[in-house]
Amino acid sequence: MKKEANIKRVREIIKILSKEIPDSRIALKFSNPLELLIATILSAQCTDVKVNQVTESLFRKYRSARDYAEANPTEFEEDIRPTGFYRNKTKSILKCCQELVARFEGKVPKTLEELVTLPGVGRKTANVILGNTFDVPGIVVDTHVHRVSRRIGLTKKDDPVKIEFDLMEIVPKEEWTHFSNLLVWHGRRTCVARKPLCKECPIRKGCNYGMKTSTKSQASSTK
Repeated sequence: MKKEANIKRVREIIKILSKEIPDSRIALKFSNPLELLIATILSAQCTDVKVNQVTESLFRKYRSARDYAEANPTEFEEDIRPTGFYRNKTKSILKCCQELVARFEGKVPKTLEELVTLPGVGRKTANVILGNTFDVPGIVVDTHVHRVSRRIGLTKKDDPVKIEFDLMEIVPKEEWTHFSNLLVWHGRRTCVARKPLCKECPIRKGCNYGMKTSTKSQASSTK
């Protein structure tokens, strides 16, 4: 019964947030799967705004997987330094692209099973690429989806993979990518980390955290 209730809640959430956030596309700028792969790896512990600033020149300099695979590591570190953790990201991106050249003819694979075998690519990154470049539905559990889905009450899990599987059970498959993007934007604008704007939230009636907040506010006002 709880699963059925959550399925119903999810449909209503999608309906409401789709009206509130009609343009809920991914914020990273890219023109092909390789660019999105690079941008997503760079986005770890970095804002999309900063990544977009860096990739504007990066994508002009490196056009193919081979360009990245043959890049000078020290030079590449400087190219991406503003995104933070640039040494680890350099190792991941260069090794990833070396694998693309060696195993996939320089092309980004179209399956999750193949994507997650690449250095620096986990399920989150794989689902970002699949859903936003290949139209293959995927639940993307980033920090916003993690926080918002738990607050709403759609999962009690803390592990991103377990959250992904929980959401796959209650979100229509064709909506997986769209739903993820909606929660990301909702998490950025309204359901923020420290002080969520519950009074302004359009889905608070379907949110466990929002309902608790409303109840506390009503109780305080009657004292």
